[in-house]
Amino acid sequence: MRNRPALAVTILSAMLAVGCTAERDASGEIQSAGSLDAFQMRVGDCFDDSFLSGGEISDVPGVPCSTPHDNEVYALFDIPGTKFPGDDAVEEIASEGCYERFEAAIGESYEESVIDYTTMYPSAGSWAQRDDHEVVCIAYHMELEKLEGTVIGSGR
Repeated sequence: MRNRPALAVTILSAMLAVGCTAERDASGEIQSAGSLDAFQMRVGDCFDDSFLSGGEISDVPGVPCSTPHDNEVYALFDIPGTKFPGDDAVEEIASEGCYERFEAAIGESYEESVIDYTTMYPSAGSWAQRDDHEVVCIAYHMELEKLEGTVIGSGR
């Protein structure tokens, strides 16, 4: 499976200074760039890579999808259960779950697409402290080119 090195990250509460808060319109689309709470991400949210310092994060630099961007959220799902399944299990569940949702979201099979994916998923700390079970499936161009417009339903 294609994998973007060091992009699979976990979510917790290590604050990053991204600037002001991203603003959404009435439909929920990001209209102006700014900090986007990783715990409040939505399908269709676009953001750039400057958050990639490794480790646990809580904010990403959200941008309107109409501007060139690095990533887009294409699916969200929760890991079931009350007990944290362990780091390796969570990583596997996240990867498999995002793979399973890829074709329906993007409109092309993963194997045929120029779009790759990575995941953000709960850490043991965020699971315990915030009851965080959410996996965020993130699309990006496999050659690390900027995305323009949404990749959802694009058939790329």
